[in-house]
Amino acid sequence: MRASQFFISTLKEAPSDAEIVSHQLMLRAGLIRRLAGGIYSWLPMGLRVLRKVENIVREEMNRAGAIELLMPAVQPAELWQESGRWEQYGPELLRFKDRHQRDFVIGPTHEEVITDIARREIKSYRQLPRHFYQIQTKFRDEIRPRFGVMRGREFLMKDGYSFHTSFADLQREYASMHATYTRIFSRLGLQFRAVAADTGSIGGSGSHEFHVLADSGEDAIAYCPAADSDYAANVELAEALAPAATRAAPELMLANVHTPGKTRCEDVAALLDLPVQRMVKTIAVVRNELEVGAPGWFCLILLRGDHDLNEIKTQKLLGDFRFASDEEIKRAIGCLPGYIGPVDLRFAHMIAVYADRAVINMSDFVCGANAEGYHLTGVNFGRDVPEPYQVDDFRNVVAGDPSPDGKGLLEICRGIEVGHIFQLRTKYAAALKCTFLNESGQPQTMEMGCYGIGVSRIVGAAIEQGNDERGIIFPAALAPFEVVIVPMGYHKSEAVRAAADRLLGDLAAAGIDAILDDRDERPGSMFADWDLIGVPHRVVVGERGLKEGRLEYKGRRDAEAQMLAAAEVPAFLQGRLCD
Repeated sequence: MRASQFFISTLKEAPSDAEIVSHQLMLRAGLIRRLAGGIYSWLPMGLRVLRKVENIVREEMNRAGAIELLMPAVQPAELWQESGRWEQYGPELLRFKDRHQRDFVIGPTHEEVITDIARREIKSYRQLPRHFYQIQTKFRDEIRPRFGVMRGREFLMKDGYSFHTSFADLQREYASMHATYTRIFSRLGLQFRAVAADTGSIGGSGSHEFHVLADSGEDAIAYCPAADSDYAANVELAEALAPAATRAAPELMLANVHTPGKTRCEDVAALLDLPVQRMVKTIAVVRNELEVGAPGWFCLILLRGDHDLNEIKTQKLLGDFRFASDEEIKRAIGCLPGYIGPVDLRFAHMIAVYADRAVINMSDFVCGANAEGYHLTGVNFGRDVPEPYQVDDFRNVVAGDPSPDGKGLLEICRGIEVGHIFQLRTKYAAALKCTFLNESGQPQTMEMGCYGIGVSRIVGAAIEQGNDERGIIFPAALAPFEVVIVPMGYHKSEAVRAAADRLLGDLAAAGIDAILDDRDERPGSMFADWDLIGVPHRVVVGERGLKEGRLEYKGRRDAEAQMLAAAEVPAFLQGRLCD
């Protein structure tokens, strides 16, 4: 490939609305251009990167025995109504009517469509198992698209769906996909972790997310670094174990302390000169499934002062809930948030009190006094507060918590979700009556798995993981070109031109994806462009080096360049690309 025959469109500055590094660099490097909010055109340079991701995903899915198909982006509403997700999915589902006033959606995912195919085409256990996948454009109408391709409305995704006669066979395929995804992200050259995760709106009985590790990641991942541990989970799912120590006997008497203007645990702790771990924060919520004002509708959840509520765990324990409004708190407790607590509740028979595991072992703790400007010290369960209605895991884990596998202490890192696999079980198959005839000739509901990879999101995640002040640092497997040849004076020196052309041919013959920058640009401008674009290997052809039979090589991550014998460059690059 020659640069003069390609399209290169770099920018010195990123648009002001580009918030994160990947968005800024993808625009500056000429990988994408914005068309509308959350919708981007992939320019030729970016499309080469996207196709490289796509090809690796396709190769590994085919290797695992999955069969590629292509389903429509436009889906009839009837399928979504049949599955129950027409009402459940929410405003991210882009709905529209055709000229006949029939309802359709632009597919954010394809569980309904693939299940419809399976129920029409698969009749017997002899046709199972089957695993279908596609690489196709999706659309989710994000309320606030941001971060470029990381949270766009239109995106490219690989979604796969497997069908089985039994849960045991689904588990076998699930393990196969876990291994397949591990190979995919390893081949892409990314640092990643597979973590246990919540199934979310997709549903099912179990799932794992695959995260590219990056400090800018939206998701927090808890993992155990011990050599004999492979524990890792999204913080939203990671279990916080109960403290090993038992509750100490009370030593202090209950006291009412004036704490004017102090509504945060940290501020109260500072005022009282106590560690924040001695505080108990009280969070008021209401359960949506109960009638307003019914017993247990208004709930208090007790957390240690330095811990945060995990909303996903709480929803699993209490059902659908929301945080109580200031007015609802004032009506039930008699004061505003910041001063509420579980002692002497005036409507105690109507209020359900729950406690996190870390709280139930506390003694002589501090909490709100249910009066503005006051907190209680020396509070103890049993003596001052009835034992909570339920004690469970309501909080996010923190670094230093014991690992659930018992092999060490947890650490926290940030990650960008780029893949997710689910054991759907029969959620969609049952709703859409997707059955087969088993060996006894009886109809049986199929078991399903679902396996997604954000193909376009991987590009942004890779850049978040690999960049510096000069631009993108792509792994070789993702880079638009593996090698760039930069000739010094291509249009002025016949020797340079001949050597550069010869090297391009030699690299092509060696199977190396190279581009020759034959533009009439200053060397500094060419170097800056290719560093920005992120090509991992650069070879400079100059007259001075040619006189000595040498070429200059510099890796994108290297601090200094090195001189190589011209004849050895193809073999040298092959070795570097295999590292």
